[in-house]
Amino acid sequence: MTLLEQWRQLAYNQEMDQKQMNEFWNAYFLQEKTVYEQILADPETKVKGTVKELAGKYDMEVLTMVGFLDGINDSLTVPNPIEEMTEDTEVSLDFDREKLYYNMVGCKAEWLYELPQWDSLLTPERRKELYKEQKQSGTVKKDKKVGRNDPCPCGSGKKYKHCCGR
Repeated sequence: MTLLEQWRQLAYNQEMDQKQMNEFWNAYFLQEKTVYEQILADPETKVKGTVKELAGKYDMEVLTMVGFLDGINDSLTVPNPIEEMTEDTEVSLDFDREKLYYNMVGCKAEWLYELPQWDSLLTPERRKELYKEQKQSGTVKKDKKVGRNDPCPCGSGKKYKHCCGR
């Protein structure tokens, strides 16, 4: 079983009751927040190492680091091979600032996208734009329905009912 499969089995364990599940995720989110505070505080430093080394660096278990890597992977400039990684796989936390912020908003991770470290990375205006973009990306917009007496959208000049509306 790969590390990612082990993490997902642990994180989405169907045998845990609601209380255990809440405790597990609250502990994870605290560790996740700590890592993000550190990497956002010094974005110019490219964090690299093996999965095991990074787990040690951020004082977390290897499987918890795998969960973190799974969560940040879509926001990295070069995604890590999370599907087949082992403890000795070299990984990088070189993230795209805008992508990371956008994805945090998409995950509704308010405790992450409201970290004060963002103030030095993205302007308040840009964060607002990214927030709005993300929220609108899930909104389905219907085109205005053509009325039977409206001009036909094909450009013929006829009324819709006498043209494409037949």
